[in-house]
Amino acid sequence: MIKLAVFGAGRIGYVHALNAASHPSVKLEYLVDPMPSGHLNELAEKTGARVVDADTVFADLTIQGVVIASSTDTHADLILKSVAAGKAMFCEKPISLNFALVSEVADAVERAGTPCMLGFQRRYDPNFRLVRERIANGTAGKLEQIVMHTRDPSPPPVEYVKRSGGMFRDQAIHDFDMARYLLGEEIKTVYAVGGCLIDPAIGAAGDIDTAMITLVSQSGRFVQMNNCRRAPFGYDQRLEALCEKEALYVENRHRDSVTIASASGFTVAPPMNYFIERFAEAYRLEMEAFVDMLEKGQVPLAGMRDGLEAQRLAEAAMVSMESGQPVRLDSEWKPD
Repeated sequence: MIKLAVFGAGRIGYVHALNAASHPSVKLEYLVDPMPSGHLNELAEKTGARVVDADTVFADLTIQGVVIASSTDTHADLILKSVAAGKAMFCEKPISLNFALVSEVADAVERAGTPCMLGFQRRYDPNFRLVRERIANGTAGKLEQIVMHTRDPSPPPVEYVKRSGGMFRDQAIHDFDMARYLLGEEIKTVYAVGGCLIDPAIGAAGDIDTAMITLVSQSGRFVQMNNCRRAPFGYDQRLEALCEKEALYVENRHRDSVTIASASGFTVAPPMNYFIERFAEAYRLEMEAFVDMLEKGQVPLAGMRDGLEAQRLAEAAMVSMESGQPVRLDSEWKPD
Protein backbone atom coordinates (compact mmCIF):
# COMPACT_ATOMS: atom_id res chain seq x y z
CA MET A 1 0.00 0.00 0.00
CA ILE A 2 1.41 3.38 -1.07
CA LYS A 3 1.16 6.16 1.50
CA LEU A 4 0.59 9.68 0.18
CA ALA A 5 0.12 13.19 1.53
CA VAL A 6 -1.74 16.03 -0.18
CA PHE A 7 -0.79 19.67 0.27
CA GLY A 8 -3.72 22.00 -0.30
CA ALA A 9 -7.42 21.46 0.29
CA GLY A 10 -8.74 24.02 -2.18
CA ARG A 11 -10.55 23.29 -5.42
CA ILE A 12 -7.90 21.16 -7.14
CA GLY A 13 -6.47 19.72 -3.92
CA TYR A 14 -9.95 18.46 -3.07
CA VAL A 15 -10.12 16.60 -6.38
CA HIS A 16 -6.67 15.05 -6.03
CA ALA A 17 -7.29 14.01 -2.42
CA LEU A 18 -10.54 12.23 -3.30
CA ASN A 19 -8.92 10.51 -6.29
CA ALA A 20 -5.94 9.40 -4.21
CA ALA A 21 -8.12 8.11 -1.36
CA SER A 22 -10.29 6.11 -3.78
CA HIS A 23 -7.33 4.38 -5.45
CA PRO A 24 -7.09 0.73 -4.29
CA SER A 25 -3.30 0.89 -3.93
CA VAL A 26 -3.20 4.14 -1.93
CA LYS A 27 -3.64 5.15 1.67
CA LEU A 28 -3.99 8.90 1.91
CA GLU A 29 -2.24 9.43 5.21
CA TYR A 30 -2.08 13.22 5.58
CA LEU A 31 -3.66 16.48 4.48
CA VAL A 32 -1.75 19.74 4.89
CA ASP A 33 -3.30 23.20 4.58
CA PRO A 34 -2.25 26.26 6.59
CA MET A 35 -5.82 27.60 6.58
CA PRO A 36 -8.07 25.69 9.01
CA SER A 37 -11.59 25.37 7.64
CA GLY A 38 -14.72 23.27 7.67
CA HIS A 39 -13.83 22.43 4.07
CA LEU A 40 -10.54 20.89 5.21
CA ASN A 41 -12.22 18.93 8.00
CA GLU A 42 -14.85 17.65 5.60
CA LEU A 43 -12.15 16.45 3.21
CA ALA A 44 -10.33 14.71 6.06
CA GLU A 45 -13.53 12.89 7.02
CA LYS A 46 -14.19 11.80 3.43
CA THR A 47 -10.66 10.51 2.85
CA GLY A 48 -9.71 9.23 6.30
CA ALA A 49 -6.57 11.38 6.23
CA ARG A 50 -5.13 13.21 9.22
CA VAL A 51 -4.65 16.98 9.14
CA VAL A 52 -1.01 17.73 10.03
CA ASP A 53 1.73 20.27 9.32
CA ALA A 54 4.34 20.01 6.56
CA ASP A 55 7.14 18.98 8.90
CA THR A 56 5.19 15.89 9.93
CA VAL A 57 4.91 14.79 6.31
CA PHE A 58 8.58 15.20 5.48
CA ALA A 59 9.71 13.53 8.72
CA ASP A 60 7.56 10.44 8.09
CA LEU A 61 9.72 7.89 6.28
CA THR A 62 6.67 5.82 5.31
CA ILE A 63 5.30 8.59 3.04
CA GLN A 64 6.40 7.69 -0.48
CA GLY A 65 4.87 10.54 -2.43
CA VAL A 66 3.31 13.96 -2.05
CA VAL A 67 0.71 15.79 -4.12
CA ILE A 68 1.41 19.53 -4.18
CA ALA A 69 -1.86 21.31 -4.88
CA SER A 70 -1.45 24.26 -2.52
CA SER A 71 -1.11 27.89 -3.61
CA THR A 72 1.52 28.59 -6.28
CA ASP A 73 3.77 30.53 -3.91
CA THR A 74 4.34 27.32 -1.90
CA HIS A 75 5.23 25.00 -4.79
CA ALA A 76 8.96 25.64 -5.14
CA ASP A 77 9.66 25.27 -1.40
CA LEU A 78 7.61 22.07 -1.15
CA ILE A 79 9.34 20.60 -4.22
CA LEU A 80 12.77 21.28 -2.74
CA LYS A 81 11.71 19.79 0.61
CA SER A 82 10.41 16.72 -1.24
CA VAL A 83 13.77 16.36 -3.00
CA ALA A 84 15.61 16.64 0.33
CA ALA A 85 13.32 14.03 1.91
CA GLY A 86 13.53 11.69 -1.08
CA LYS A 87 9.79 11.77 -1.73
CA ALA A 88 8.31 11.52 -5.22
CA MET A 89 6.03 14.37 -6.10
CA PHE A 90 3.06 15.32 -8.24
CA CYS A 91 2.91 19.12 -8.47
CA GLU A 92 0.32 21.41 -9.96
CA LYS A 93 1.47 24.13 -12.31
CA PRO A 94 3.01 26.65 -12.31
CA ILE A 95 6.12 25.75 -10.33
CA SER A 96 6.65 29.39 -9.31
CA LEU A 97 5.85 32.86 -10.60
CA ASN A 98 9.61 33.59 -10.52
CA PHE A 99 11.12 32.02 -13.64
CA ALA A 100 14.65 32.04 -12.24
CA LEU A 101 13.37 29.98 -9.31
CA VAL A 102 11.56 27.64 -11.71
CA SER A 103 14.89 26.93 -13.40
CA GLU A 104 16.65 26.37 -10.08
CA VAL A 105 13.97 23.96 -8.88
CA ALA A 106 13.94 22.02 -12.17
CA ASP A 107 17.73 21.65 -12.02
CA ALA A 108 17.56 20.45 -8.40
CA VAL A 109 14.94 17.82 -9.20
CA GLU A 110 16.87 16.55 -12.20
CA ARG A 111 20.21 16.44 -10.33
CA ALA A 112 18.64 14.42 -7.52
CA GLY A 113 16.73 12.15 -9.88
CA THR A 114 13.61 12.49 -7.74
CA PRO A 115 10.52 11.17 -9.57
CA CYS A 116 8.33 14.13 -10.44
CA MET A 117 5.18 14.65 -12.45
CA LEU A 118 3.52 17.96 -13.40
CA GLY A 119 -0.22 18.57 -13.38
CA PHE A 120 -1.03 19.02 -17.07
CA GLN A 121 -4.22 16.98 -16.94
CA ARG A 122 -5.17 17.46 -20.60
CA ARG A 123 -2.39 15.03 -21.52
CA TYR A 124 -4.39 12.35 -19.69
CA ASP A 125 -7.75 13.22 -21.25
CA PRO A 126 -8.67 10.31 -23.59
CA ASN A 127 -9.70 12.67 -26.39
CA PHE A 128 -6.47 14.67 -26.42
CA ARG A 129 -4.45 11.46 -26.10
CA LEU A 130 -6.21 10.00 -29.15
CA VAL A 131 -5.31 13.10 -31.17
CA ARG A 132 -1.71 12.80 -30.01
CA GLU A 133 -1.57 9.07 -30.86
CA ARG A 134 -2.94 9.55 -34.39
CA ILE A 135 -0.35 12.25 -35.02
CA ALA A 136 2.54 10.41 -33.38
CA ASN A 137 1.92 7.08 -35.15
CA GLY A 138 1.54 8.75 -38.56
CA THR A 139 -2.14 7.90 -39.10
CA ALA A 140 -3.14 11.56 -39.42
CA GLY A 141 -0.10 12.50 -41.47
CA LYS A 142 2.15 15.44 -40.71
CA LEU A 143 0.69 17.98 -38.29
CA GLU A 144 0.58 21.43 -39.89
CA GLN A 145 -1.66 23.70 -37.80
CA ILE A 146 -3.24 23.72 -34.34
CA VAL A 147 -6.05 26.02 -33.22
CA MET A 148 -7.08 26.05 -29.54
CA HIS A 149 -9.89 27.85 -27.76
CA THR A 150 -9.83 28.16 -23.98
CA ARG A 151 -12.46 30.36 -22.35
CA ASP A 152 -13.67 30.33 -18.76
CA PRO A 153 -17.41 30.56 -18.07
CA SER A 154 -16.87 33.80 -16.13
CA PRO A 155 -13.98 35.95 -14.90
CA PRO A 156 -12.26 34.81 -11.70
CA PRO A 157 -12.40 36.94 -8.53
CA VAL A 158 -9.95 39.83 -8.53
CA GLU A 159 -8.24 38.48 -5.39
CA TYR A 160 -7.46 35.30 -7.33
CA VAL A 161 -6.17 37.32 -10.28
CA LYS A 162 -3.75 39.22 -8.04
CA ARG A 163 -1.99 36.03 -6.91
CA SER A 164 -2.42 33.88 -10.05
CA GLY A 165 0.59 35.23 -11.94
CA GLY A 166 -1.54 36.44 -14.83
CA MET A 167 -3.65 34.77 -17.49
CA PHE A 168 -0.68 33.43 -19.48
CA ARG A 169 0.84 31.61 -16.49
CA ASP A 170 -2.47 30.57 -14.99
CA GLN A 171 -4.84 29.64 -17.83
CA ALA A 172 -2.90 29.64 -21.12
CA ILE A 173 -0.05 27.54 -19.72
CA HIS A 174 -2.16 24.43 -20.42
CA ASP A 175 -2.41 25.44 -24.09
CA PHE A 176 1.32 26.10 -24.30
CA ASP A 177 1.90 22.62 -22.92
CA MET A 178 -0.58 21.02 -25.32
CA ALA A 179 1.12 22.74 -28.27
CA ARG A 180 4.47 21.15 -27.30
CA TYR A 181 2.80 17.80 -26.60
CA LEU A 182 1.12 17.56 -30.01
CA LEU A 183 3.94 19.08 -32.07
CA GLY A 184 6.62 16.93 -30.46
CA GLU A 185 9.10 19.80 -30.77
CA GLU A 186 9.90 23.15 -29.25
CA ILE A 187 8.61 26.59 -30.20
CA LYS A 188 10.88 29.15 -31.86
CA THR A 189 8.59 32.20 -32.04
CA VAL A 190 5.87 33.58 -29.73
CA TYR A 191 3.69 36.54 -30.63
CA ALA A 192 0.95 37.61 -28.22
CA VAL A 193 -1.63 40.37 -28.01
CA GLY A 194 -3.93 40.87 -25.05
CA GLY A 195 -6.18 43.32 -23.33
CA CYS A 196 -8.92 43.78 -20.80
CA LEU A 197 -12.23 43.69 -22.69
CA ILE A 198 -14.52 42.10 -20.10
CA ASP A 199 -13.80 43.05 -16.50
CA PRO A 200 -12.17 46.43 -15.74
CA ALA A 201 -11.26 45.19 -12.25
CA ILE A 202 -8.93 42.60 -13.82
CA GLY A 203 -7.20 45.38 -15.75
CA ALA A 204 -6.90 47.44 -12.59
CA ALA A 205 -5.22 44.43 -10.94
CA GLY A 206 -2.61 44.46 -13.72
CA ASP A 207 -3.84 41.48 -15.75
CA ILE A 208 -5.70 40.85 -18.99
CA ASP A 209 -8.87 38.88 -19.68
CA THR A 210 -8.60 38.34 -23.45
CA ALA A 211 -5.65 37.23 -25.58
CA MET A 212 -4.56 35.73 -28.88
CA ILE A 213 -1.19 34.03 -29.19
CA THR A 214 0.54 32.73 -32.31
CA LEU A 215 3.33 30.19 -32.01
CA VAL A 216 5.72 28.95 -34.70
CA SER A 217 7.50 25.66 -34.07
CA GLN A 218 11.14 24.87 -34.81
CA SER A 219 10.15 23.21 -38.09
CA GLY A 220 7.82 26.07 -39.10
CA ARG A 221 4.39 24.73 -38.07
CA PHE A 222 1.75 27.05 -36.62
CA VAL A 223 -0.36 27.22 -33.46
CA GLN A 224 -3.12 29.75 -32.81
CA MET A 225 -4.32 30.11 -29.21
CA ASN A 226 -7.50 32.02 -28.35
CA ASN A 227 -7.86 32.62 -24.63
CA CYS A 228 -10.52 34.48 -22.70
CA ARG A 229 -11.88 34.76 -19.17
CA ARG A 230 -15.51 34.54 -20.33
CA ALA A 231 -17.65 32.54 -22.71
CA PRO A 232 -21.36 33.41 -22.81
CA PHE A 233 -22.39 29.74 -22.91
CA GLY A 234 -20.09 28.24 -20.23
CA TYR A 235 -16.67 26.57 -20.19
CA ASP A 236 -15.20 26.48 -23.70
CA GLN A 237 -12.23 24.19 -24.37
CA ARG A 238 -11.76 23.04 -27.97
CA LEU A 239 -8.93 22.01 -30.24
CA GLU A 240 -8.45 21.54 -33.97
CA ALA A 241 -5.37 19.83 -35.38
CA LEU A 242 -4.99 20.11 -39.15
CA CYS A 243 -2.81 17.33 -40.50
CA GLU A 244 -1.77 16.09 -43.92
CA LYS A 245 -4.39 13.30 -44.04
CA GLU A 246 -6.88 14.21 -41.32
CA ALA A 247 -8.35 17.12 -39.41
CA LEU A 248 -8.78 16.16 -35.76
CA TYR A 249 -11.24 17.94 -33.46
CA VAL A 250 -11.73 17.89 -29.71
CA GLU A 251 -15.06 19.54 -28.99
CA ASN A 252 -16.71 20.75 -25.80
CA ARG A 253 -18.30 18.03 -23.68
CA HIS A 254 -21.96 18.70 -22.99
CA ARG A 255 -23.76 18.00 -19.73
CA ASP A 256 -25.82 15.41 -21.57
CA SER A 257 -26.00 14.11 -25.13
CA VAL A 258 -29.73 14.59 -25.72
CA THR A 259 -30.86 16.78 -28.61
CA ILE A 260 -34.36 18.20 -28.07
CA ALA A 261 -36.35 18.93 -31.20
CA SER A 262 -39.54 20.95 -31.37
CA ALA A 263 -41.27 23.40 -33.68
CA SER A 264 -38.97 26.12 -32.38
CA GLY A 265 -35.82 24.24 -33.42
CA PHE A 266 -33.15 21.88 -32.10
CA THR A 267 -31.43 22.45 -28.76
CA VAL A 268 -28.62 20.70 -26.94
CA ALA A 269 -27.36 20.93 -23.36
CA PRO A 270 -24.70 23.53 -22.54
CA PRO A 271 -21.07 22.48 -22.03
CA MET A 272 -19.94 21.09 -18.70
CA ASN A 273 -19.71 23.87 -16.17
CA TYR A 274 -15.96 24.22 -15.62
CA PHE A 275 -12.61 22.48 -16.03
CA ILE A 276 -13.02 20.41 -12.84
CA GLU A 277 -16.14 18.81 -14.30
CA ARG A 278 -14.89 18.68 -17.90
CA PHE A 279 -11.63 16.95 -16.99
CA ALA A 280 -12.88 14.75 -14.13
CA GLU A 281 -11.77 11.57 -15.91
CA ALA A 282 -8.41 13.10 -16.81
CA TYR A 283 -7.76 13.97 -13.16
CA ARG A 284 -8.57 10.40 -12.15
CA LEU A 285 -6.24 8.99 -14.81
CA GLU A 286 -3.57 11.49 -13.77
CA MET A 287 -3.65 10.11 -10.21
CA GLU A 288 -3.44 6.57 -11.58
CA ALA A 289 -0.34 7.64 -13.52
CA PHE A 290 1.23 9.03 -10.34
CA VAL A 291 0.64 5.71 -8.59
CA ASP A 292 2.11 3.86 -11.59
CA MET A 293 5.16 6.09 -11.37
CA LEU A 294 5.61 5.07 -7.73
CA GLU A 295 4.77 1.38 -8.12
CA LYS A 296 6.24 0.58 -11.51
CA GLY A 297 8.64 3.41 -12.30
CA GLN A 298 6.47 4.41 -15.26
CA VAL A 299 7.52 7.73 -16.79
CA PRO A 300 4.67 10.30 -16.54
CA LEU A 301 3.35 12.11 -19.60
CA ALA A 302 4.39 15.46 -18.08
CA GLY A 303 7.53 15.97 -16.02
CA MET A 304 9.40 18.86 -14.45
CA ARG A 305 11.04 19.88 -17.73
CA ASP A 306 7.59 20.15 -19.37
CA GLY A 307 6.53 22.53 -16.62
CA LEU A 308 9.62 24.63 -17.20
CA GLU A 309 9.16 24.80 -20.97
CA ALA A 310 5.43 25.60 -20.81
CA GLN A 311 6.19 28.44 -18.42
CA ARG A 312 9.01 29.68 -20.65
CA LEU A 313 6.37 30.12 -23.36
CA ALA A 314 4.06 31.93 -20.94
CA GLU A 315 6.90 34.29 -19.99
CA ALA A 316 7.71 34.89 -23.66
CA ALA A 317 4.05 35.68 -24.35
CA MET A 318 4.10 38.30 -21.61
CA VAL A 319 7.24 39.89 -23.06
CA SER A 320 5.73 39.86 -26.55
CA MET A 321 2.47 41.44 -25.40
CA GLU A 322 4.30 44.20 -23.55
CA SER A 323 6.74 44.93 -26.39
CA GLY A 324 4.34 44.45 -29.29
CA GLN A 325 6.98 42.29 -31.00
CA PRO A 326 7.42 38.55 -31.58
CA VAL A 327 9.87 36.85 -29.24
CA ARG A 328 12.36 34.43 -30.75
CA LEU A 329 13.31 31.57 -28.46
CA ASP A 330 16.22 29.23 -28.03
CA SER A 331 16.97 26.81 -25.20
CA GLU A 332 18.74 29.55 -23.23
CA TRP A 333 16.05 32.24 -23.52
CA LYS A 334 14.68 33.59 -20.26
CA PRO A 335 12.84 36.76 -19.28
CA ASP A 336 14.90 39.70 -17.99
